[in-house]
Amino acid sequence: MVIGAMLTTMVASAEESHIDEATAAYKAVSGVSGNLNSIGSDSLNNLMTLWAEGFKKTYPNVNIQIEGKGSSTAPPALIEGTAQLGPMSRPMKAEEIDAFEKKHGYKPTQVNVAIDALAVFAHKDNPIKGLTMKQVDSLYSSTRKMGGDDLSEWGQLGLNAWKGRAISLFGRNSASGTYGFFQEHALAKGDFKSSVKEQPGSSAVVQGVGGDQYAIGYSGIGYKTSGVRAVPLSSEGGDFFEANYANSLSGDYPLARFLIVYVNKKPDEALDKLSLEFLKFVLSKDGQKIVEKDGYYPMPNELAVETLKTLAE
Repeated sequence: MVIGAMLTTMVASAEESHIDEATAAYKAVSGVSGNLNSIGSDSLNNLMTLWAEGFKKTYPNVNIQIEGKGSSTAPPALIEGTAQLGPMSRPMKAEEIDAFEKKHGYKPTQVNVAIDALAVFAHKDNPIKGLTMKQVDSLYSSTRKMGGDDLSEWGQLGLNAWKGRAISLFGRNSASGTYGFFQEHALAKGDFKSSVKEQPGSSAVVQGVGGDQYAIGYSGIGYKTSGVRAVPLSSEGGDFFEANYANSLSGDYPLARFLIVYVNKKPDEALDKLSLEFLKFVLSKDGQKIVEKDGYYPMPNELAVETLKTLAE
């Protein structure tokens, strides 16, 4: 359970569109200008671009540059000051936080901006009903820390019509936060098989699976296309749970996660105005509509309000 119980109570109040009714529209303010640089996650690349476009409609004099080569590029950019925004699809590692603190004397600030169900995608014509997390580990890991047997062909997963057909594995490269998150939560920090076809971007994983009937691959739910389907997953070998909004909030879907933007905020000082207004826009109704448009799930208002309060003081 990655997001877990703190969100469970919020499921019932969620609207059909999934945007919390209490989430307010963005209100423009005066005096917003300058350059905003974002360096980090590929999984958030489309979202950051769409948010930037929406923000610039309100503040046409703001210049926003976005680079999305992987979550591991965000901490160095924040440490060196080459970016104000560090989007990541995983939390920072202890050593990344330590390196930031060594340079600045305080820790970076984590801003949760959206919810993702990290999906295990299969080809749209693949009939498999679901996978346990132990099976996912057995498919992708050479060390199989969850104790399962090696899985390499579809007959081992009960698809007798495909017996003997090798399972083609797609995944991300090691610069990716999705790679790190999947390794930690699906492989119990074990090693990936050398046969995984590592891709530089999330969309490339989904394209690979969509073009190969016998493939599976992991990627953010926002990259889902008509050529693939997200396989339901089970934590303990019980019920399978779809990669949807309600199951992500409750923690029943085992690979739910927050998408994050890290910022450099000095203690007891408000975040710089440009970055603060951008994040206010992101967490507003306008920004969360963009989250849904991009295929991810919006933040509950209660959590967004808490976050914005900490950024402004």
